[in-house]
Amino acid sequence: MASPFPGMDPYLEDRLFWNDVHHRMVTYISNMLQRQVRPRYNVRIEERVYVQEVAREIVPDVSLLQNQPRQGSATATAVLEATCDPPLVLHLEEQLHTEGVIHILDRTRELRLVTVIELLSPTNKEPGSKGWELYRRKQEEILKSDVHLVEIDLLRGGEYTIAPPQHKLKEQVGTGWHYMVSISRADAPYDFLLYPRTVRERLPRIPVPLAIGDRDAVLDLQAVFNQCYEDGAYEDVVDYHKDPPPPPFSAEDMTWIDQLLKERGKR
Repeated sequence: MASPFPGMDPYLEDRLFWNDVHHRMVTYISNMLQRQVRPRYNVRIEERVYVQEVAREIVPDVSLLQNQPRQGSATATAVLEATCDPPLVLHLEEQLHTEGVIHILDRTRELRLVTVIELLSPTNKEPGSKGWELYRRKQEEILKSDVHLVEIDLLRGGEYTIAPPQHKLKEQVGTGWHYMVSISRADAPYDFLLYPRTVRERLPRIPVPLAIGDRDAVLDLQAVFNQCYEDGAYEDVVDYHKDPPPPPFSAEDMTWIDQLLKERGKR
């Protein structure tokens, strides 16, 4: 069954679901494009792998911090020994992250990379994190090359990360959008094709540039998301009685979401 939302389902932005959503979306996007661009091009899913440190606070058992009585003490006098105040323990754990990235290769030019398609993850939008550093470094490399870059941001949370300068984008489209697609063509490096969308709107059909002179492929993001939602059986696990995950929507959007979910029988 389809998501109750006309476009992106904000409940799937929750980290509980996003890794699975990301894997499915990347796979379905590559499948949709593969059918359009072969035999000249080959669409592959490459992996970006990195280790991220995750801080976790532990409140230790107070009994473990108390001084233990000395063994073999012969005195019968009770001595009140001082105890330490319990600290917070900061434990660092390393987590291995794997992110799928879509590459379109030109078979007539010895599998030369033509287009990169990125579906952003939460770690790509956390300044200072390993995922953010690697993403921005790769983004800069692509923008300086003859490779096209398609960035798909379906996450409201996190910091602004996509390639267009943020202040210029705000001047052009304002701040009333929730999701954004940005396309940078290697043959027009100073132009960004933008597709801003709100939670109330269908996800766009976007052009995917190929080699200069070839017609663009068409990527229907809503069709991809619909397949992702159905195959992931998210209807069975999402609790639509709760509010969507942060960041919070405006009061007007929350009223619209509440009415929509009631109309669809989710509340």
